[in-house]
Amino acid sequence: MSTSPAPLYPLKLAPIYKEKVWGGRALAARGRDLPGDGDTPVGESWELADLAVTSTGGGGGGSERSAVANGPLAGRTLHELVATHGPALLGDLPLTAAGGFPVLLKYLDANANLSVQVHPSPAWAAAHADAHLKSEAWYIVDAAPGAVIYKGLIDGVTPDALRAALRQNTDAAVVPLLRAVPVQPGDCHYLVSGTCHALGAGVLVAEVQTPSDTTYRVYDWGRTGRELHVEPALACIDFDPPTGEGELNAKVDDRLTRLVECEHFRIDRVTAEANTVDAHTHNQPAAWMILEGRLTLDGGGQSVNAGPCDTVLLPPNVSTHVTAHDHATWLEVTFPQAEQTKLA
Repeated sequence: MSTSPAPLYPLKLAPIYKEKVWGGRALAARGRDLPGDGDTPVGESWELADLAVTSTGGGGGGSERSAVANGPLAGRTLHELVATHGPALLGDLPLTAAGGFPVLLKYLDANANLSVQVHPSPAWAAAHADAHLKSEAWYIVDAAPGAVIYKGLIDGVTPDALRAALRQNTDAAVVPLLRAVPVQPGDCHYLVSGTCHALGAGVLVAEVQTPSDTTYRVYDWGRTGRELHVEPALACIDFDPPTGEGELNAKVDDRLTRLVECEHFRIDRVTAEANTVDAHTHNQPAAWMILEGRLTLDGGGQSVNAGPCDTVLLPPNVSTHVTAHDHATWLEVTFPQAEQTKLA
């Protein structure tokens, strides 16, 4: 005799850490207990993941699936909950082709420059079964003075000009072709799949992306031992200047700013003052990436505390009372087809 799955509630997700040659220890300063010693370069914290397979140069080649860290469902993976709870967890959101949750959330700590890279274009992905679109947004959590990101190519760069610069394989040849954009905390940038890009040194970002791990590196700042993928990258790069597609930065009210809305996801920045209590109900899942402050979320018969850099998944149709213990800010990641209902 079958039994009903356990009731859902706000799900705090355990991070999955990735060492990277360009990584640092910035998350430790925000309360994270990072692996390794003080010199271990942690570049990525995967906050919400449900990937059946990853690339060897990115996620390590195996599957990566977030696990619940609180309540009766602690230890269960997100993928298991997708299978057991279906619409109770997903609403009517479609799964990925591999049957996974339709978004991937991370923190990236760029202690050094990331490789200059591109993710597959729609045409390339359609022609290559092992390549998947990866459109992403970077919310700048922290940035050193003078920090930049590299977003697209300057006007007039052609495939032949970029190929010639990459053959030289020097900063002097490649960097002048990249569009450097100064950044500061609170900025948000959307990068459509096919955009040549890199995080510059000294930047900590919250990344919201489609659930793909396909990356083609074209330049790695003189580092050796890491594979480059120049020809696939050149086939995928959009050589037109970035259009700003999807970037809104539109203030909705005193507490909510809509940062990005694209076909894949929506990102809002939400604030709450100390000692306020709100009730939130969504008709689709919503993921919260806490940036500052301390919250208590009560819903589905469970209570969970969340602070800076914690990520919580709110299932649909679970009324959740949120108490802000001090001034708090978080990113709320939802989906364009979802109509959100927020009760004061």
